[in-house]
Amino acid sequence: QVQLVESGGQLVQAGDSLRLSCTASGGMFSSLAMGWFRQVPGKERTFVAGINWSGANTFYTDSVKGRFTISRDNDKNMVFLQMNNLRPEDTAVYYCAADSRWRSTVIGRDVDPQTSDFDSWGQGTQVTVSS
Repeated sequence: QVQLVESGGQLVQAGDSLRLSCTASGGMFSSLAMGWFRQVPGKERTFVAGINWSGANTFYTDSVKGRFTISRDNDKNMVFLQMNNLRPEDTAVYYCAADSRWRSTVIGRDVDPQTSDFDSWGQGTQVTVSS
């Protein structure tokens, strides 16, 4: 099972940009679909963005479309989430997730993937957006 470590979360102001990084180890990263989820206290973890194994397909939840961009570097075993024009409602713990099924098609079905579609998770990184 792949191990994931997120970084990059911090306190920013509304309108600022931030880039989260996730480094993977222990698995065949280049064959894995990857995702970013977020969670606020007392609420369920929800999908933010996903990218397929090759990087050719990406998908975003509606609230971040046009503001967030997910990308990956398979040579470095990393996935990124570029977040622009941040809003206070983006405040959450952000989690990196991997779907260990070889070349999974979970990204590209035109619906938000669920947490159950992913089986490896990082520890999370806090993003706080002040108004």
